Amino acid sequence: MLADDVLGVTIPDAGPVFATALAIHIGAGLTCVITGALAATARKRPGRHPAAGRVYLWGLAVVFATATVLSVKRWRQDAHLFAIGLVAFTLGLFGWQMRRRRPAGWPRWHAIGMGGSYIALLTAFYVDNGPQLPLWKLLPTWAFWILPTVIGVPLIRSALRRYRRGVSTQPRRPAGRTGAGTLSS
Repeated sequence: MLADDVLGVTIPDAGPVFATALAIHIGAGLTCVITGALAATARKRPGRHPAAGRVYLWGLAVVFATATVLSVKRWRQDAHLFAIGLVAFTLGLFGWQMRRRRPAGWPRWHAIGMGGSYIALLTAFYVDNGPQLPLWKLLPTWAFWILPTVIGVPLIRSALRRYRRGVSTQPRRPAGRTGAGTLSS
């Protein structure tokens, strides 16, 4: 098969179905990266966190559906990406179910599921595109598989510690306020 070069990244020419699925896949993937980061950095309360999380999960469903199409069209080259996509989507659904059903300890399982799905999403991206990206192409192949986890797991652990301390659930204080209150005369 022929390949095209788009912004320095080689795109396989596997026909119009592949090209359409790839375009949708890229858009959904970018949506996931942005909304996943928004949900992860938001206070864990009604508002931005659940709104971004819902968009992330729907985007992840589209990423998995299009990854399935892409993998079927080029199974020998992309079967591993299908497997990573399955893991990402399964972890995302698990995290969503934990939030929805709220069993004992659900915040921990929710964070692990959703955070793990984000790590898997980034792993698939780097495994597939890392060898063509500036700076990343200087890394050994194993780094594409490992670095998202090495970076992501400590971030999830930190978020869980912040949640246990109540830091991620409290309203933000206005700038310049120490929380000590005001003095009255």
